[in-house]
Amino acid sequence: MVSRTNKFRGRSRYHGRGKKAGRGAGKRGGRGRAGIGKHKVMFRNKYLPGHWGMHGFNRHPSLRKVNVSINVSELSQISDGDEINLTEMGYDKLLGKGPISRSFKITVGEASPRAIAKVEAAGGSVSTESEEDGEDWGEWEEE
Repeated sequence: MVSRTNKFRGRSRYHGRGKKAGRGAGKRGGRGRAGIGKHKVMFRNKYLPGHWGMHGFNRHPSLRKVNVSINVSELSQISDGDEINLTEMGYDKLLGKGPISRSFKITVGEASPRAIAKVEAAGGSVSTESEEDGEDWGEWEEE
């Protein structure tokens, strides 16, 4: 079957498009993704799902909690004696990465279970501020 454009070959100067039609991207409906919200909506729906709109969410900065943490391996570098108050130094949480060389008596806001186990295995102790306040959030009491 002969194509439509081949029918116009040699018969006229513009091959069935008219004098100025098809100079730019007029026959194609724009270049690239032009008209994606107008006449190329089906293309967007099929090949670009989720192209527009908001995705996910951002929590309000006042509700975000970012801990300033320190690892067990860094304790020997920042301390001179055996007692360390990490809260006064500006740390919120003690994590259990790396080895510990000697025993320490540590006071900190929070500590991971692995960090507590490593410090106690070295002969030290960890006291968290939640223990000192007497807050126990593990079990809820029925009234």
